[in-house]
Amino acid sequence: MNKTHLWKFGLILGTLLFFLFGIFGVPGSFSGNGLLAAMTKRINLGLDLRGGTHLVLQVKVNDAVNVDAQNAIEVLKEQLRTRKIDYADITQSDPQNNPDHIVLKGAQASSRTDLLSIVSDHLPEYDINGGAENSWNLSMKPQQLDALKNKAVTQAIETIRNRIDALGVSEPTIQEHGLGKYQILVQLPGVDDPARVKDIMQSTAMLEIKQSLGGPYPSEQAALQDKGGVLPADAILLPGHSMPGAEAEGQAWYLVSRVSAVSGKDLRDAQPSRDQNGQPSVSFTLTGEGGQRFYNFTSAHTGDSLAVVLDGKVQEVANIKEPIRDRGEISGGRMSDQTSKDLSMILRSGALPAGIRYMEERTVGPSLGADSIRAGVRAAIVGMVAVLIFMLIYYRGAGINADVALILNLIILLGFMGYFGAVLTLPGIAGVILTVGMGVDSNVLIFERIREELRNGKTPPSAVDQGFSHAWITIVDTHVTTIVSAAILFIFGTGPVRGFATTLVFGLLANLFTAVFVSRFIFDWLLERKQRGEALSI
Repeated sequence: MNKTHLWKFGLILGTLLFFLFGIFGVPGSFSGNGLLAAMTKRINLGLDLRGGTHLVLQVKVNDAVNVDAQNAIEVLKEQLRTRKIDYADITQSDPQNNPDHIVLKGAQASSRTDLLSIVSDHLPEYDINGGAENSWNLSMKPQQLDALKNKAVTQAIETIRNRIDALGVSEPTIQEHGLGKYQILVQLPGVDDPARVKDIMQSTAMLEIKQSLGGPYPSEQAALQDKGGVLPADAILLPGHSMPGAEAEGQAWYLVSRVSAVSGKDLRDAQPSRDQNGQPSVSFTLTGEGGQRFYNFTSAHTGDSLAVVLDGKVQEVANIKEPIRDRGEISGGRMSDQTSKDLSMILRSGALPAGIRYMEERTVGPSLGADSIRAGVRAAIVGMVAVLIFMLIYYRGAGINADVALILNLIILLGFMGYFGAVLTLPGIAGVILTVGMGVDSNVLIFERIREELRNGKTPPSAVDQGFSHAWITIVDTHVTTIVSAAILFIFGTGPVRGFATTLVFGLLANLFTAVFVSRFIFDWLLERKQRGEALSI
């Protein structure tokens, strides 16, 4: 073997070993079961093969718009007070259908310049127009409104992904669903408790720490009677559980400040822990800025009470004995070890920017996945064996060349998937079979061209050279067009379709190497061993 053939052989052998490691890694044993176990660790199975849960979620984007509008109302009130502009009321005209529309009533026409200045400087994302009877209408600019809604979907995807990753679900699919507006597709292979996952995904986990102004009250009416029938303007009533020592058991109501001292965005970390009674709790740590605000708040309200509010419900009320800087604890008699872990994980991942509801839910059992694996693998093996036999019969000695290239092609494809963590789905198995077909197509193009050159009287070395040279352009053209099509499927498709596109692209890239480089090397090596004028078996 000359030096050129030697380095080519070394490259092919190194490629083979490299991708075999991608498939199996370092197996615990070289028995059939050991190799199979090693392979399943490296190549992940998709939902349709492994079983699991398929969900389509609808993001309630108007929730995010409502929050923005309410913040805009507070900013507007503050600026009107600062500039001493009188007004009657500021409300949302239609919170359900058009939450971005805000109506300011009772502002005199003489305040027009100040109003325009306030909106321009502090609420640039809103337009303002005059209305009837000294009213003004604010509405979010269409471009800003669309951006806010799309941002809510993006943030929801990231929050759900953080929560699912913390649960340890392997290779989940979490992406925007192309079949519906503001929808998210979630596929969780191997999930054995979908109800718990759904609860964790749906929880908004909005943490707020507010000043407690009264309670617990047994009902809303009792709270109103205690305050003379009218709640203070800077306070709101929130439900919660009755605290130890309270007269009533069950649900209670608390009067808390409208403005929060700190909120979930100020959290740096949250971990499950135990309170002073040994019961499950959640300890949280605030950021530097949040800790400083909390310190200022507790310093100014030493001796008062604060309320820990989670998702709009009071979880705990405690007295402020001394200033607190950056640490706190959430506890409660109804909290279990699992609840403590889930709550701390949800707080770490951040709150959902908007609520979600379930549009579709499907569960694939592992037995169905096992049947799919068996059927898919059987189809792939039968197809592969049929192709190998056909190439041996039709192309004789050159068929061995093609079979070696096809087997190496399959090894490289699976090795690619092992290294890149690609998920093998049932359509992915179809992609493997299609790759085998593309590999045969490349070999047929080359071999038929070599036969044609031989019929024209060319010597075997010249026929092989011309066959590869002329077929190369056609092979590249067919592969590039198919890769482009697969890329489009990957970009716009959902989980199973993307699995098909992934295996197809990997297989086509492998085929370019095996059908041209490896097959050419085998031909050249065989021709080097033949006598001058000896026929080529093809």
